[in-house]
Amino acid sequence: MDRSLRRRLEARFGDRLTGPVRQRHDQTEIRIRPADVPEVMRELHDDPTLGFEILADLAGVDTGTHMQVVFHLWSATTPDWLRVVADGMPRDDPRIPTLTGLWPGAEWMERETYDMFGIIFEGNRDLRRIYMPPDYTSFPLRKDFYLADDAARSPGGGVRHMEQTHAPTQATPSVVRRTVKA
Repeated sequence: MDRSLRRRLEARFGDRLTGPVRQRHDQTEIRIRPADVPEVMRELHDDPTLGFEILADLAGVDTGTHMQVVFHLWSATTPDWLRVVADGMPRDDPRIPTLTGLWPGAEWMERETYDMFGIIFEGNRDLRRIYMPPDYTSFPLRKDFYLADDAARSPGGGVRHMEQTHAPTQATPSVVRRTVKA
């Protein structure tokens, strides 16, 4: 755990953090608003004392109440990986600025996240389906997506069409994962 990284992040981004800086083993996590993504990520990338030059991964998250985008960054200036969570996007129209200007390789990761979660990366020059057919209307990794043979449902519940979405049940801010009750 790099405690000096924590101090640098708190000093640099304190007013833009939406929660405490968290550290566990070799990972440090910060949470920011989606609107702050371009500015915070540019500083993390360009500042030589931080130097997060590698975007290793980008992923979407559907919490059931809102959407998130999680970025994993690496820097030679610290032994810790940095996880940046852009938190609080509405489920009905999740949007976040693209990072292809800083990391051109983010284009494919943003396309995958769009395809699976429906998160729109504003400014991505090629935001289109990467796995699913172009005319597909659902987003398979959202919590409201059900397969036609959803084993979690009772046999008498019938079959739902794969493209039909339903609102998540019992979605409250404190519920991260939906559990099925027998």
